[in-house]
Amino acid sequence: MDLFFNYLRSERRYSSHTLLSYQTDLRQFAAYLQATYELPDMAEADHTLIRTWVVTLMQQDLDPRTVNRKIACLRSYFKFLLTTGRISRNPMLRIKAPKMAKKLPDFVPEESLNGLLNSFEFPDTFVGARDQLVLELLYGTGIRLSELIGIAPDDVNLHGQTVRVTGKGNKQRLVPLNQSLLTVLERYMSFRKREIGAIDNTSAALLVTDKGEPLYEKLVYRTVKHYLSQITTASSQQHPHVLRHSFATHLLNKGADLNAIKDLLGHANLAATQVYTHLSIDKLKSVFEQAHPKA
Repeated sequence: MDLFFNYLRSERRYSSHTLLSYQTDLRQFAAYLQATYELPDMAEADHTLIRTWVVTLMQQDLDPRTVNRKIACLRSYFKFLLTTGRISRNPMLRIKAPKMAKKLPDFVPEESLNGLLNSFEFPDTFVGARDQLVLELLYGTGIRLSELIGIAPDDVNLHGQTVRVTGKGNKQRLVPLNQSLLTVLERYMSFRKREIGAIDNTSAALLVTDKGEPLYEKLVYRTVKHYLSQITTASSQQHPHVLRHSFATHLLNKGADLNAIKDLLGHANLAATQVYTHLSIDKLKSVFEQAHPKA
């Protein structure tokens, strides 16, 4: 199991949240096999035993998304065992995941978000400049939280107005930076140089705490929640990923090409991006119902 998680961490670049969830899932599966079948080695489990665990999970009225994540964990684990020669046949090939009801992603309305970013007076301090940059980067580029805290100083190209981010599967992509974001970035870098020290391009992180340590996920969550709570009371709209959803939704509503949005988000295929078309269609229906004489 340790080799598996080292592989996910170093080669697949899984986020700390996913790693923690997968660790919990595998421990639960191992405990189930031991308690129900007195089987101490997960590698010996066949598709029948795995299927009974899935049924047990579903009988506990767990959210289908949770069950599917646990199945995804087992898929990765047994594929790893097969690749490393620990098993000769992958039992997960005969396991089907339960169907999930499609849930549209939450997003913050464009007017509310732009009102916050354009009108709010962030403190004239290092922390204020950093907080503003965190919000502007998440919304202005649509990058993931893990990609945000993984940005190094030399990933930023001020002249080319781009930032290089490392996404899932260690894949890198260039994301453009608009002029207002560049202004916020330069303000932050000025504060950082004055209060934290000169920026070392070999440093591991562009965004740091007030003690000069790399920014961490919980701090980003608290920062985003603090500011977004001022424009929305819905807790589902007060986390970093909602800014990514807002980025994609607002681009699509302005007529951006779906393939371009896919590339900006770093999606592996178009299917992952198409969820945002449902949000755009809802808006079109609303306009139609208000404007068309036959509606």
